[in-house]
Amino acid sequence: MIKRKTGILFVISAPSGAGKSTLCKRLLSEVSGIEFSVSFTTRAPRSGEVHGRDYFFITREEFMAMVNRGDFLEYAEVHGNLYGTSKSFVEEKLRKGMDLILDIDVQGAKQVFSKMKECVGIFIFPPSIEELRKRLIKRGTDPEDVIEKRLKAARWEIAQSHMYHYWILNDDLEEAYQQLKGVVLAERAKRERMELTWNI
Repeated sequence: MIKRKTGILFVISAPSGAGKSTLCKRLLSEVSGIEFSVSFTTRAPRSGEVHGRDYFFITREEFMAMVNRGDFLEYAEVHGNLYGTSKSFVEEKLRKGMDLILDIDVQGAKQVFSKMKECVGIFIFPPSIEELRKRLIKRGTDPEDVIEKRLKAARWEIAQSHMYHYWILNDDLEEAYQQLKGVVLAERAKRERMELTWNI
């Protein structure tokens, strides 16, 4: 018999509007043994978002208290809002053998890569900056000035993509999803993540 030693932490980043959330939601619905790591944030909920499912929505004062206690595995300020990942939540899930998806920005990913060498980084690219602009406009959640800030951030994020282990181009959604799923399944089967539980 063989079994995995611990769960795997998948760190997934992408520019806003690249389709990361759509891909991750499908992965969570179709692949067993993997959960979404719910982040803390100081931003207001968007339409349809639920506290505790999409994010833990807290005040800036509450967030900074958690920072001061050392509660976060990573945290960053993005577009004027703070985001952070609970260290104890991640450690407990991995110890129990559960895989986790960490949907975080490049700043946060860099912190995680430096602290957890066994994690797997996946960067999702939009087809082009112009296509990204079209998607953000179509989404209809941000005014024009915010969209321009997101596009500027996207260029910087793409320039940092060399930090990640895998690159996925989300031009065709189905193809991008199959690549993402393939990465998860292949990482689960890596020899160094396994241990024998019988005598040979």
